[in-house]
Amino acid sequence: MRLQKLIVLLTVVLLVGSSYGDELVLKNGDRLTGKIVNLVDGKMLFKSDVAGEVTVQLANIQTLSSDEPITVNLKDKTGLNQKVVGVGAGRFGVAGSDSLDAQEFAVADIVSINPPIKPVPKWTGDVSLGITSTHGNTKTEMISANANATKRTEKDRTTASADYAKGEQEDPDTGETVTIEDWWRAKAKYDYFFSKKGYGYLDGRYEKDAVAELDRRTIVGVGAGYQWVESDDMNFSTEFGLASLYEKFKNQTDSNSEISFQLGYNFDKKLRENIKFTHDLTYYPAINKFSDYYLTTTAGIRADFTEKIFLTFKAIFNYDATPAIGRGGTDTKYFLGLGYRF
Repeated sequence: MRLQKLIVLLTVVLLVGSSYGDELVLKNGDRLTGKIVNLVDGKMLFKSDVAGEVTVQLANIQTLSSDEPITVNLKDKTGLNQKVVGVGAGRFGVAGSDSLDAQEFAVADIVSINPPIKPVPKWTGDVSLGITSTHGNTKTEMISANANATKRTEKDRTTASADYAKGEQEDPDTGETVTIEDWWRAKAKYDYFFSKKGYGYLDGRYEKDAVAELDRRTIVGVGAGYQWVESDDMNFSTEFGLASLYEKFKNQTDSNSEISFQLGYNFDKKLRENIKFTHDLTYYPAINKFSDYYLTTTAGIRADFTEKIFLTFKAIFNYDATPAIGRGGTDTKYFLGLGYRF
């Protein structure tokens, strides 16, 4: 064992001492000299003296060496910050602080090299405002607002949003002002990721709508979801759980309280670099009576003018199978506004 360490140490000293840069030896026999930039997710970024920046799959690397210390993380959680050298097929070595403390490892056990520093998670979001004012044969005043916030860490995701709209219209014959829109809603959600894609969630919603005679609707849900895609370009997840739904209408003395299933999905996609489409849907069928359900879905499109300023259009569709007496079950709301991202 002592002789093996001496051989590895001698190889490190001889090869590193004569090195003129980092080197990759590929399984097909090719050699690249230059600079190891990093290795993440099984792909190495290597700045070659001849070919410039190239990406090499870890599976294609026979061995590697460096002329300066590099940070290497292995599958068994071992972390190294030393010069490395190739010592055989599929192996690389390092020299420790003790002259006899030389070690060698399998190239296939490398998880990352010089991994980029992960940014500190922080809250991001946006606010937007829309105003409509009509004067002439009709007089209408409307205002709407929207706010969104999210924070994503390696293990969890927290989101919150709120929407508000109020509109009044003057009757041209009587001069009486009539409220044509007066509602708001807020929702918050916490996702905890048990794996890279699977997560559990807890969420809550609160809504009021004076025109629909909805005094309040409160929903608290819990369940599990699967993040099929998560990237800067597209996100898609599906969810299933249970929810407690409570409704109270202004023109009814009785309230409605029930346990329901909760099924839904969340989707967003960049259509172009500055245009993004979003869509979500959540369906709440009562466990004891599937025909009694509440469904809410939102679709929107956002066009970025600058890094911070954008124009947004959103449509909100709600359907309540048991609405207030004298009111329809369908409500469709539209929002057009100018927004600021933070």
